[in-house]
Amino acid sequence: MDKRQAIGSWLSGPRAAAEEMGVDLGYRGQGLGLPESGPGAIAPLGRRFGAIFIDWGLCVLVSYALLAGRNVQAAGNWALLVFLVLSLLTVGTVGTTPGKLLLKLRVVGEGGARLSLPRAVLRSVLLLLVIPAVVFDRDTRGLHDRLSRAVQIRV
Repeated sequence: MDKRQAIGSWLSGPRAAAEEMGVDLGYRGQGLGLPESGPGAIAPLGRRFGAIFIDWGLCVLVSYALLAGRNVQAAGNWALLVFLVLSLLTVGTVGTTPGKLLLKLRVVGEGGARLSLPRAVLRSVLLLLVIPAVVFDRDTRGLHDRLSRAVQIRV
């Protein structure tokens, strides 16, 4: 193997390198019994990031207008609390936040059932810590989803 192949596999990531060696990893969500595409399939990362940015923007706007006395720095701090409450109220009850609803996503338990309130609390608190949300598995589920036994799917 020359240096260009090694750099290419490093840039492509471990999945591409494993597939190059002949390992069949299947599609995202196969191990969870989810379809490969369409409704019920694992939500793509782009939509998930889009949904969280929409939700965060709404939380900052609410914080700025109602809680922070129109102080930008205070609005950022209050937005964390608003985001936690939004997540608990929406994911814990209907399984979707306003951003997820706009982008046609839903959070469900691994078996497809609604996420229970304790699991929604765990997921929301870990999401606020950020680091668990950016550590992914091969199904592109964040650590916050794995620990709360949740999965984000397309609707």
